[in-house]
Amino acid sequence: MSLLRFSGWLLLVALLIYLLICAGLYLFQRSLLYFPQPSRYQDAAHTLMLPVTGAMLQVTTEARAGAGAVLYFGGNAEDVSLNLTTFAQAFPDRAVYLLHYRGYGQSSGEPSEAALQQDALALFDQVAQQHQDIAVIGRSLGSGVATWLASQRPVSRLVLVTPYDSIEAVAAGQYPYVPVSWLLRDKYLSWRYAPAITAPTLLLVASDDRLIPPPHSQRLLQAFHPGVARLEALAGVNHTSISASPHYLPLLQQGIGSPP
Repeated sequence: MSLLRFSGWLLLVALLIYLLICAGLYLFQRSLLYFPQPSRYQDAAHTLMLPVTGAMLQVTTEARAGAGAVLYFGGNAEDVSLNLTTFAQAFPDRAVYLLHYRGYGQSSGEPSEAALQQDALALFDQVAQQHQDIAVIGRSLGSGVATWLASQRPVSRLVLVTPYDSIEAVAAGQYPYVPVSWLLRDKYLSWRYAPAITAPTLLLVASDDRLIPPPHSQRLLQAFHPGVARLEALAGVNHTSISASPHYLPLLQQGIGSPP
């Protein structure tokens, strides 16, 4: 076999391997993006089951009368119910609603960007029947859900923890040799929705975040109209440990504020 023909075979094998990698990423992308977790807090007194199109959603709650409420959308591998005690104490003048995405906790269905967006709307509209001042927190994956919701509904305050400009941009950085924009179905283009947001917004960034590097949060900040959003960087913490920072909870409280 000539050297030229051998080189051709090598290129063909390399191309087939590359195509197989692309096909695998396309077929299994949602298993790379969503990591459903069981709910370890299932007290019926703190659980709301919310019917939506195609699913039944678990919402862990701290019910309180009054105008104020806070909605929380968590990360891709988070049991949001574990935040109940902390948030109930941190926001004593607000009801607390922690959404378990489809497939998470006791929620049925399969997660996708479109499904999570519609579920966020359904939760907001349900809560708005009892509370007039609804603040929203979104962490990591949930920052994209929260950003989209805030562009569609009159949220009073918005806090985004370790947020991104888009999942598409983050994935492109992690897989630089793959045509991410062609393959990715759930892109979470937060930069596109930010200009429609008027609620005071706080971005909390971990200085040592390797999963969502701070430049992604900076680019999201720049997508807001001037004066709407501000960014606070927490030193010495990463994507996971940001909530262990002594500044984390006070900044959340500051960002959410009290209902009028």
